[in-house]
Formats: sequence, structure tokens, C-alpha cells
Amino acid sequence: MQISRLPLRIVRHMQQPSAEISRLKACLGTMPEAVLNPPLIVLSGLPGSGKSYFSHQLSQRLPAAIVESDALRKCLYASPTYSAEESARLFDLIHSLIDHLLALGVPVILDATNLAERKREHLYHIAQRRGAKLVLVRVEAPPAAVKARLEGRERGVNPEDQSEADWQVYQRMRDSAEQIRHPHFAVDTSRDITPVIEKVLRAVRR
Repeated sequence: MQISRLPLRIVRHMQQPSAEISRLKACLGTMPEAVLNPPLIVLSGLPGSGKSYFSHQLSQRLPAAIVESDALRKCLYASPTYSAEESARLFDLIHSLIDHLLALGVPVILDATNLAERKREHLYHIAQRRGAKLVLVRVEAPPAAVKARLEGRERGVNPEDQSEADWQVYQRMRDSAEQIRHPHFAVDTSRDITPVIEKVLRAVRR
């Protein structure tokens, strides 16, 4: 996929981030190359729906920084409490990190539950301010598939899984999921996700 690159002189003059944002940025590892009008891909879905799987498969076709909330929480907190205060601070920093990355021209995939529309609104504003192409994806899977995945998580089937949410958390959060009011794609990760990845890529190219 061809995306125009930002001139190096522009990247070098970008504003330096705060210490906390720099810390989170370091946790992301190697950054993809800067581009003009970088896309912001926002995933929304319950625990176990397959957001991380989808984001990693998408990143094989679209080089991007994967901003995964579960991983960054553990980057900030050695022993996360998952309290409301902790989560509020985490997502304030994540939003600032995304703003910083887009300003640098770095494509971003946000891997987080993003269940409340009022919280997604912050991301809409960031994309608009930075002139980023915003693509929203609702990630889902049948409850039986989700339950099997979460039970596998408890057994440590996937050592790279950063989330600690279990079936009880899934059930509690299910009622809090709000409808996405903007145009978006929906993907069932219990099926072939390739067609939706192709749709996302076409949306980024437009």
C-alpha cells in the first residue's frame, strides 16, 4: 500500500512529547515511517471479541503503530488496579499519545474497548484536528466463541495476550456498549476477516 511520506525536515521539527507520553511511545517499539495524512483506525469491541487479532492482521497490510490499551496500562502500572481513576488517566494519556503520533504523521490503530460514544468523540476530534483519515471498526464474535477465548486466556493459552478481562467482565461490560453513531465497518472475528481488512484499506486509500 503506497502512502506519501512526510519530508524528514517536518518530522524533525515536531513538538517534543511530555515524559509520560514519551514513556508510552517507547513501549510501542519501532515506529512505522511517517506519512502524509496518516489514518487513525479505531477498534471498538468487548473483551474477547478479537480486537488484538484484527489489529495485528491489519498491521500486516497497513504499517501502523498499534496503541493497545491493555499493554500500555501495564507499561504505566506494574500492578494495575483497573480502577476508574486509573483508567481515566490511562485513556487521557492514550488520547494525547495518539494526537502526538498523528502530528508526526504516524498511522495509528487503537486497540481498546471504546464502548462509550462520548469517549469515542475525543478520538473523532483528534482525527479532525490532525487531518487524519478516521476509520471505525466494530469488532465482535458470538458469545460462545468469546467465552472459549476468555477461558483459554485464563489457562494462558496465548502468552502474548495482555488483557486480564474474564467472562464476568465481558458480561458486565456487554450492557454498557453503545451504538457507534458514525459510519463504520463490522467484523466477526470467528469468520474470515480478510474482506473487512480489504474494506478498511480501501477506506484509507480514498
